[in-house]
Amino acid sequence: MLHLRYFVAVAEELNFSQAARKLHMAASPLSQRIKDLERELGQPLFERSTHHVALTPAGAALLPMARDVLERVNSIPWRLREAVRPQRATLLIGMPSGVHPALRARVRDLEAACRESYELKRWPGRSTGLAEAVRDGRLALALARLPASDPALGVIEVMRERLGAAVPADRFAGRESVTLDELKDLPYVATASEAMPAAFDEIDTRLHSAGLKKRLRINSSDYSGASELVSGGMAFSVTMLSAESPMQLYRLDNVVVLPVVDFPAELATGLLYRTDRAEPGGDLEELVAAAYRIFADELRA
Repeated sequence: MLHLRYFVAVAEELNFSQAARKLHMAASPLSQRIKDLERELGQPLFERSTHHVALTPAGAALLPMARDVLERVNSIPWRLREAVRPQRATLLIGMPSGVHPALRARVRDLEAACRESYELKRWPGRSTGLAEAVRDGRLALALARLPASDPALGVIEVMRERLGAAVPADRFAGRESVTLDELKDLPYVATASEAMPAAFDEIDTRLHSAGLKKRLRINSSDYSGASELVSGGMAFSVTMLSAESPMQLYRLDNVVVLPVVDFPAELATGLLYRTDRAEPGGDLEELVAAAYRIFADELRA
C-alpha cells in the first residue's frame, strides 16, 4: 500500500522532489521505493531525465488502478463503522409548502443530531394532511401551519411569520405600508381553501369584519393563481412579508408585499408529534427530545 501511495504522489506531481515534500520524506528514499515497485511489477513506470519525469504506458495504466485501490482502503474505517453499528430506522418528517429557510436549516440540524439512530427523510404535503399522517403514524414528525387542535398531537411552536398584503405595485408605488381603508376597493383573493392553512380562514373573517367584503374565489391550488390576479390589478392577497420566505417566489411582476399598519397578522408554524410515541419508552422518545433541543427557540420572520 505504501508503494502505491508513493507511486500516485509521483504520478500526480511528475516531480520527485515535490512528491517527496508532499509525502514528508526525502527524494532519495522515494526514488528507491519507486524502483522497488517497478522491479516487483516487472515494468518501468516512469521515464526519468535530469529535467523531466513522465509516465510510461505501464505507469499510465497503473495510475487509475492504484487510485481505486487506495480509495477502497481509505474507505475501510467508515465502512466498518457502518457495518457494526445498529441499523438505523428510516422516519419521515412532513414539510408543507413555503417552509422558511431558517426552519429548513433546523430540520437539517435535527437530521444530523439523530443520524446515529434514525435516517430522517422529508415528505411533502398540506398542513391538514400532514397532521393526519402524524396521528396515523405514517409520519414521525411534521412541520405544519397552526392551529392544530388534535389532542393526540404534541406541538412545538417553532416560528411566527409576519403577513402582509400582496398588492398591485403600480397602484401603491413608493409606499412602504398600506391601511385597510386603502384596500377596500380591491377584492380579496385567496387560493382554494383546501390548499390554504386554517389560519387564513380566520384572516378572511377578520378582513370581512373590518369592512373588506369583496371576494374573488379561484379553484386553482397553485399559489401563483392569486398572484396573477394581483399582478393584473384585479385584487389583493395576503402572504408572508419576509423577503426570505419561499412564498416570495410566487410574486410576479407588478406585485409588492406591504405591511398593513392597522391589521397585524402572523402565521405560526409548529412541529407536530404524537404524544404517546414521545413518552418514556416510546419509539420516538429520543427523536422528540432532540427536536425540543433544536427547535427550542421560536423564530420570527
